[in-house]
Amino acid sequence: MPWVDQSKCTLCGTCIDECVVDAIMIEDDKTIIDMSGCIRCGTCHSVCPEGAVRHDAEMIPQMIEDNLLMTRKNMDMCVQYLGSESEKEKCLQRMIKHFNKEKIVAERTLEELGKMKEAK
Repeated sequence: MPWVDQSKCTLCGTCIDECVVDAIMIEDDKTIIDMSGCIRCGTCHSVCPEGAVRHDAEMIPQMIEDNLLMTRKNMDMCVQYLGSESEKEKCLQRMIKHFNKEKIVAERTLEELGKMKEAK
């Protein structure tokens, strides 16, 4: 999924003009991509003269850190609201289950997409 490196964006509007589904806009002097409307066609990547529209693979380290931060926060909140340190470990186990489920969903989705590709 694309994202905009605001430090490189000059607000030229090229990506907005070229977006075939009108999923890019400027709000509060920032270029925003509405991911619910984005069809991941890649046009915005190729037309940005400043290279400000980036690919989400660059965000993987930050996404991992965000997941770890969320897990640590949840663990602390489990102790706070459920009243014992043992809840921290239980919460960690639940988060591991959550991310394992996300992994399974991603793997099975990729399998099905592979089948779609082979069927063509």
